[in-house]
Amino acid sequence: MKRSPLVLVVVAFVVALMLYVGYHKARNPGGMPFRPLTASAPAPDFSLESLDGKTTRLSDFRGKAILLNFWATWCGPCKIEMPWFVDLQNQYGSQGLQIVGVAMDDASKADIAKFAKDMGVNYPVLIGKEAVGDAYGGVPALPETFLIARDGKIMDKIIGLRGKAEIEDAIKKALKTQPAPSTAAAKNSPPQ
Repeated sequence: MKRSPLVLVVVAFVVALMLYVGYHKARNPGGMPFRPLTASAPAPDFSLESLDGKTTRLSDFRGKAILLNFWATWCGPCKIEMPWFVDLQNQYGSQGLQIVGVAMDDASKADIAKFAKDMGVNYPVLIGKEAVGDAYGGVPALPETFLIARDGKIMDKIIGLRGKAEIEDAIKKALKTQPAPSTAAAKNSPPQ
């Protein structure tokens, strides 16, 4: 019995789509919907474990300009930009920049720590969870980076790899922002 190639392509597509949806449903059992984040939206707070085993919240860096980078050990573009982030943290850290890396892959904590050490990472690396990615709009591709102003609002979202100069310009803009008054504490409960 001869089958049409178009039918086979459609069946393969449907099966792939079902696998994709099933995989993401399994990783997101609560069914938390993705919510797209826009510039000037408050950055969702979260609580994640760092490589040294401490619990770190985004709000721990309140008042700083934050470059929040979602990445993975298997991500080629991530390997290109990480040395830039090391340089930028060295250059702008004393001016109030805090780079925070969130590892979004299934590698072990030890493998992530070795990778970060080999890359010379000089900023906190946190073990990511799907709920945190979902809070930031689903993190559909890696790397994905958010520039967060000193007042806790998102200034820019970068999907994929951009040039170092473009990232540095965004950091300079974030550093020029003013922190939020201390009475305006974030009311978002952090995803766990």
